[in-house]
Amino acid sequence: MILLNPGPVNLSDRVRNALLSPDLCHREVEFSQLQQTIREGLLQVYNLNPDNWAAVLLTGSGTAAMEAMITSLIPTNGKLLVIENGVYGERLSKIADIHGIEYLTLQHPWGAPIELKSLETCLDNHQDITHIAVVHHETTTGRLNNLSQLTPICQERNIHLLVDGVSSFGAEELDFESWHISACAATANKCLHGVPGTSFVILRRDVLPSVDTKKRTLYLDLGTYCQKQDQGSTPFTQSVQTFYALAEALAELQDAGGWQQRQQHYSELMGLVRQGLMAMGMEPLLPEGASSVVLNAFYLPQGLSYEKFHDQLKENGYVIYAGQGNLASSLFRVSTMGAITRTNIERFLTVVQDLL
Repeated sequence: MILLNPGPVNLSDRVRNALLSPDLCHREVEFSQLQQTIREGLLQVYNLNPDNWAAVLLTGSGTAAMEAMITSLIPTNGKLLVIENGVYGERLSKIADIHGIEYLTLQHPWGAPIELKSLETCLDNHQDITHIAVVHHETTTGRLNNLSQLTPICQERNIHLLVDGVSSFGAEELDFESWHISACAATANKCLHGVPGTSFVILRRDVLPSVDTKKRTLYLDLGTYCQKQDQGSTPFTQSVQTFYALAEALAELQDAGGWQQRQQHYSELMGLVRQGLMAMGMEPLLPEGASSVVLNAFYLPQGLSYEKFHDQLKENGYVIYAGQGNLASSLFRVSTMGAITRTNIERFLTVVQDLL
């Protein structure tokens, strides 16, 4: 089955075989070495200096990393602004609300670009905002938000930028230093081609709260994790087999030429998808420059329901993804993440043509 959904992804044989590595106790030196290999590998994806940056590993989905980032890095006297233009921005607001974090939202229609004038006005009217949270790649629509535009706005006001990079880390540009990013939450089982079960936060070491800071969460406290992992330990039991897979996935990414080559590969595959579907009369929701290389959304043909389209494609070995919310009846989404080849995409287009 070829998964054209935005995670979990098709695995390479190399990563799948890593799951068969020996059983290992998370308190043994071999696990400590595995954990450190992953932490170093994650920083190397974007050439980050370990003296200034840390990769903090968690057992959980990408949402666990998002929740850890929001609850751990915003102090009790801090105030958060969440930029929303899709489901996952709205999820960041839900996290803040559940944990009683003071926050505001800057709402946009789903798929719309960030309105910078509105952002600046909001910040000018609420000068007590200390953090901004934003989704880099909003998979609701495929919108790739332009984070570089936020840099001067954050720098002028000394505001920390917290990024949901769950579906962009490893395949889209993330200039941590130049873009003034304080932390970025992501996961193993999307652009890195690992398996579900491990997520992580890349953060500046100087944004970690002090050890005596009052905590909002036990299991998801990044300060505790980072302190223990720096010592070669872990505060809680980690998902050992998924760590094996992530270590292998990072090695595979490096061997393949890094995130730039993965971006190029995704771009080539998505170019085939866009050209092929447009030739069949299925228009993309967003123009090419506004969409990520990871996922694009397309309008369903007139008279064809998503359910029928999905089921017929699944019978032929392909899984696509529905639109969300009020877009469910009009859109479907195609992702090029995972161990997917040009031949897989060419056959997908042939299957779609036959179905139509």
